[in-house]
Amino acid sequence: MGPRLRGDDDLLCGTSQMTPYLRTGAIAAVATLVADQASKLWLLYGLDLAQRGAVRVTPFFDLVLAWNVGISFGWFQTDNQLAQLALMAIKAVAVIVLAIWMARSATLLATLGLGLIIGGAIGNGVDRFLHGAVVDFALFHLDIGGKTFNWYVFNLADVAIVAGVAGLLYDSFLGVPAAKAP
Repeated sequence: MGPRLRGDDDLLCGTSQMTPYLRTGAIAAVATLVADQASKLWLLYGLDLAQRGAVRVTPFFDLVLAWNVGISFGWFQTDNQLAQLALMAIKAVAVIVLAIWMARSATLLATLGLGLIIGGAIGNGVDRFLHGAVVDFALFHLDIGGKTFNWYVFNLADVAIVAGVAGLLYDSFLGVPAAKAP
């Protein structure tokens, strides 16, 4: 028999209660979603970034408005409605799979990481549904010798997704070691 995950029987029988780990993951997902959407609403309608244009915050960080119709890092850019629906469907399936994994997770760090990924994915999915593209706004750059080197434009949902993946990797490689067989 394979390794057991916490709560297998309860999840299958529909009798599970929210554990402290799952509660933490769910709170992380909701907090990520709220912070992401609030930042985007403020930048779009409060600061009116579309009308104002780029806002220099520091010598290496600007607020800019970028509409990402593709996936991560702007890959697979398309305005095709069918492709946009396919991306949303893939994202919905991924969120469901991640939520099941989160519900079965046996460590706090993995559960928290999954919550961050889920919240970020839903936040970007909301953008895609409402605007047909993901709202990106954070731009780090360096000016060296008269040349400007830009990083990808991103948002808080992207930060949460990256932090969640980092948490999962840390938990996988450096987390609590598995019990040794006698």
